[in-house]
Amino acid sequence: HGLSTADVTASSPSRCCFFVQKKKRFCKMVAGKGRKYCGEHATMEEDGSGSRRIVCPLDPKHTVSEDKLQKHLKKCNSREKAKPVYFVENINAGSADGDETLRQLSRTELETLVDKLKTAFKGLQCDLEDSVQSHPALHHELHNPKNGDSAHKHLKQQSSILGHMEELGLLGRGRCFVEFGAGRGKLSHWIHEALKTCEHLKTCEDLQLLLVERCSTRFKVDGKHQDAGVQFERLQVDIQHLDLSKTGTSGHCDLALRCLLETAGQSEEEEPPHKRLRPSEPSEPRSGGGLRSAPTGCGPGPVLGLTVALCCHHRCDWRHYVGQQFFLQRGLGAREFSAFCRMSSWATCGLRPTNQRGDGEEHEPAEETDAVNGFLSASEREQLGRLCKQLIDHGRCHFLQMKGFSSKLTRYISSDVTLENVLLTAVPLTPHSS
Repeated sequence: HGLSTADVTASSPSRCCFFVQKKKRFCKMVAGKGRKYCGEHATMEEDGSGSRRIVCPLDPKHTVSEDKLQKHLKKCNSREKAKPVYFVENINAGSADGDETLRQLSRTELETLVDKLKTAFKGLQCDLEDSVQSHPALHHELHNPKNGDSAHKHLKQQSSILGHMEELGLLGRGRCFVEFGAGRGKLSHWIHEALKTCEHLKTCEDLQLLLVERCSTRFKVDGKHQDAGVQFERLQVDIQHLDLSKTGTSGHCDLALRCLLETAGQSEEEEPPHKRLRPSEPSEPRSGGGLRSAPTGCGPGPVLGLTVALCCHHRCDWRHYVGQQFFLQRGLGAREFSAFCRMSSWATCGLRPTNQRGDGEEHEPAEETDAVNGFLSASEREQLGRLCKQLIDHGRCHFLQMKGFSSKLTRYISSDVTLENVLLTAVPLTPHSS
């Protein structure tokens, strides 16, 4: 790069020796011990054998010695790994169909969509019951002054969800709880805490918690639970590809419902039960999350109930949606579903940009069109957005009823905690013996 020895030594001994021409200064990153360059500019450096460092072709975030590339590719953490036994591509995806956006629609087309929405909603429950619950397992943490506003809001939601599970008789030992879209696993943590307070857990078979999350997550709380009487198992996999029957235990809401109530049952009939994964065995695993409660044992047991904190309707698509039959019965199809999903964002965002909300939550900015501005006020858009959400959720309830479940939609937390405050709960019409 045309730098003299004087130029290089001008850099601090512990700093990177790369000169940034645009900024007319040396890189301020710290170089590793015995190195002249930082990790970002490591490609400028030769190792002891004279081989230069190159960017890893599997992951540009790190480098490798050129003469050791082939050996590195075999062990690089970013290499494609063998799919786990429970990975079955698109097993919960459903059938594909068309998609369409609100943009470019004429006023007449939008008015027709609104009329179809209101017609489809006739005969359905519009006003949801308010039922904010709590559970004593979270009482101390809810009153912990060290928790900030965001943590306190999440605790309120988790406490209410556990309260609803308790009311439905779902909290108990001798079962497996599956948390979809688990994130850090805080809900499973509180389920464990709630059951731990009743009495000491008896054996390793007494309680299982299976956490499903498609992304790698930092600060997971399940790693702190190594009790002898509980099994925490984490699967990193998209629910779209998860066959629960092959895990040995048993954001997206529709994928979770299909995974629980369709593919698991089909696989159970077609194949013999697989052995349960033990914590020592390797395993590899939005936008709603859900919980499944089932008796422990070999293979998936009956679904004793579920709770789903509903959200992110704007991210749903027709292919995955379990309420297709419900829509078709009302003369609606993929085109209307796609439009209603986008209109659902009006309930939480109106036409304001996401960063102006100030509540710390991520919401999809509503699609703004001249046709929308022309005949709908902000309050009308908000009301129609709520109707879109409820219509989509009623389709999920219909699916559950067809599967033999009694389902219910409830506002489980106040809107000042979150605007996405509807909880879907379901239990079998004919209770399973446990």
